[in-house]
Amino acid sequence: MAAKDDPIIIKKYANRRLYNTGTSTYVTLEDLAEMVKKGEDFTVQDAKTGDDITHPVLTQIIFELENKDGQNMLPIPFLRQLIAYYGDQMQMIVPSFLEQSMLAFSKEQERFREQMKGAIGKSPLDIMKITTPIKALEEQTRRNMEMFQNAMRLFTPFPPGGAAPAAAQAEPARKEPADKPDDLQELKEQIAAMQRKLDTMS
Repeated sequence: MAAKDDPIIIKKYANRRLYNTGTSTYVTLEDLAEMVKKGEDFTVQDAKTGDDITHPVLTQIIFELENKDGQNMLPIPFLRQLIAYYGDQMQMIVPSFLEQSMLAFSKEQERFREQMKGAIGKSPLDIMKITTPIKALEEQTRRNMEMFQNAMRLFTPFPPGGAAPAAAQAEPARKEPADKPDDLQELKEQIAAMQRKLDTMS
């Protein structure tokens, strides 16, 4: 029997039906979305193989929500950039960056909600003060993006589009070693430095 703090097991059958083993009922993607919003932890397993398929199911929930009128949260430029990172050398640090950014955003969001609750029944002047946490969120996002772009410059020798700088094009081609011995260590140190900056910002 699963412990109380263990994630709820959702089983997905070949007919695409989802079964909540915690409540012994069939559920829908909308039900799973509500569970996420309530902070209920769950994993989705293939009923036949037992494989963990939580990631594709959560991705499917986002797809369904994004296709509802008026619920688009992911801007087209963001989606294009995200797609471009697949298979790119930046792919290894994108998940950590997005996770830390969302954690920082969530902390600011809670503070904003508390201020909103406290503003009910107050004067318009007091309500105007709520713009402060909104600006803080915007500033946090801006700093995160700047840090991410700076990290990209560290890992990407050429500007977007694959074109080398004019000075580099003018120089005759020189053979460089395929990999310097310290490249991997330097990369790890840069990622660790980024992580420390994200932690201090959150």
